[in-house]
Amino acid sequence: MSTSPLQPHFRLRSFVRRDGRATLGQQQAYANLWPHFGLQVEEKTLNYQQVFGREAPCLLEIGFGSGQSLIALAKAHPEKNFIGVETHRPGIGALFLGMKTHGLQNLRIYYSDVIDVLEKCIPATSLDSVQLFFPDPWPKRRHHPRRLIQLAFVSLVTSKLKPGGTLHLATDWEDYAIHMLRTLEKSEGIKNLAGENQYALRSCYRPIITKFEQRAIHAGRKIFDLQFIK
Repeated sequence: MSTSPLQPHFRLRSFVRRDGRATLGQQQAYANLWPHFGLQVEEKTLNYQQVFGREAPCLLEIGFGSGQSLIALAKAHPEKNFIGVETHRPGIGALFLGMKTHGLQNLRIYYSDVIDVLEKCIPATSLDSVQLFFPDPWPKRRHHPRRLIQLAFVSLVTSKLKPGGTLHLATDWEDYAIHMLRTLEKSEGIKNLAGENQYALRSCYRPIITKFEQRAIHAGRKIFDLQFIK
């Protein structure tokens, strides 16, 4: 019997790494700012006090793309610490450009798969919030096991949240939204802030409509938000 790409060596990953072409500005920003704001998975468990130079509420965003929303969020909440995880290096360069433009110091970045970051770096019960906006929906049925939102992943995220911490998801793919809602409702230790089997209203933690979201809206797709609390 032939072996499917998902068996037996399939390992769930947050995103496929995409080393696309970066602009000169993105390349320079990455080279200049990574030594100051970049984090390595190979290092020991993260010490927030050492990394940020302070104790403050901490939010982790998974797959921030070009970082437009995360930059706006970090700018609006200087009293909070933010960690971004991305596998697209030009996107990290774009975020660094935004950090330089706005003089932001409350952001740190992992260029890595978030499962490695969560398993190896993030201390248990240490995050105030985790957010994941518009992950790859893997629309073909045979690829559904590649979707990041699975019971095991939600359990891992929940273990990193403080009591009262939140998990915030958004997608423009209705089938994936249904899958997300069903999966989160089945997950132990978290509760739907919007009520059982309900989607949430748009949150202030999605402060801007990104280019990606604009394309989805123009294509006629509905945006689904989900917010759960530990």
